[in-house]
Amino acid sequence: MVLTPKERILKQLAGEEIDRTPCYSGMGNVTVTGLEQLGYKFPLVHADAEMMANLAATTPKLFGYECAVVPFDYCVEAEALGCVMNAYENVAHLLYPTIKEKSINSDEELETFEVPANLENAGRIPVVVEAIKRLKEELGDEIAVGTYVIAPFTLGGQVYDLDKLLKYSYKKQDIVNRMLDKLADVNIQIAKIYRDAGADYIAIREMGSGTDLLSPRMWNALIKPHLIKIFKALKEMNFPNNLHICGETNMIIKFMNECGADSMSVELKNDVVKSREDIGFEPLLFGNLDAYKLFVLDPVEAVEPAIIKALDDGVDAVWPGCDIWPEAKAENIKAMVEATKKYGAERWHSKQK
Repeated sequence: MVLTPKERILKQLAGEEIDRTPCYSGMGNVTVTGLEQLGYKFPLVHADAEMMANLAATTPKLFGYECAVVPFDYCVEAEALGCVMNAYENVAHLLYPTIKEKSINSDEELETFEVPANLENAGRIPVVVEAIKRLKEELGDEIAVGTYVIAPFTLGGQVYDLDKLLKYSYKKQDIVNRMLDKLADVNIQIAKIYRDAGADYIAIREMGSGTDLLSPRMWNALIKPHLIKIFKALKEMNFPNNLHICGETNMIIKFMNECGADSMSVELKNDVVKSREDIGFEPLLFGNLDAYKLFVLDPVEAVEPAIIKALDDGVDAVWPGCDIWPEAKAENIKAMVEATKKYGAERWHSKQK
């Protein structure tokens, strides 16, 4: 059995038999190599569906990566809710866009803010939708097209002052939970829009909720209920999915596993061996490669041993722990893909025994 990358990914997320460990992501993976090939400037691709799709397609085309993912930044949902983005168009070096103006500016607005009636037309959501459609046409049935949304708590820290949000998470938890419930509905609506556009799978990125910031008790009270709601909705719409959380996650990996996601992904701070001791080998767990050091700083010779270690530790997919840094070396990304092909079948089948 030899599967296409798309078949391999979707079968894995559905819990079906596959031929080997896949090599993909639910996060950004565009590169300077791709930008230079197309002659694009990074600040311009975020608002242009054709450029976004063309750039996303370069990663599987140039390196054999098994997916293409849009969008590339973390501001889409916040913009749709009225925030103003800074794309850094006049900055010489490459920067990811950030939010420069919040849409919630008072405590009162935490409860009174309104979600646009037609989210499909809000902000850059139409741009992402069109990029997904173009990628589907460009890549056909060979390569999986992924997307993501920024989950409620992380999104809350974009639309409202993060320091106040953290303070109120302890002092005004009922108000914060009502806000997050509304943002969970935003996630669900946008996910359906992307699903209808043709995206094959989605990552729910609750990046800022690791135990670097929140205690396990607080995570259970503030984060888990809204993730359960989101993944229940994704299951109902038959949308394959992943839960991604950055930072320290060993203390909450059991709780993450109870949220109902098809798979989970973690970054380099997670001890995968310990995670496997805590949740077993049945749940799909992806990660935890260093998305910056391994691909930007390390020599290419360091890549294969890192892949072997990740596989031996127990990951089900070779999956960078965060967005691949655009300055990633082409040879390092290619080495990641080749090492997965080389060792992925043996380790996948040994896990199934």
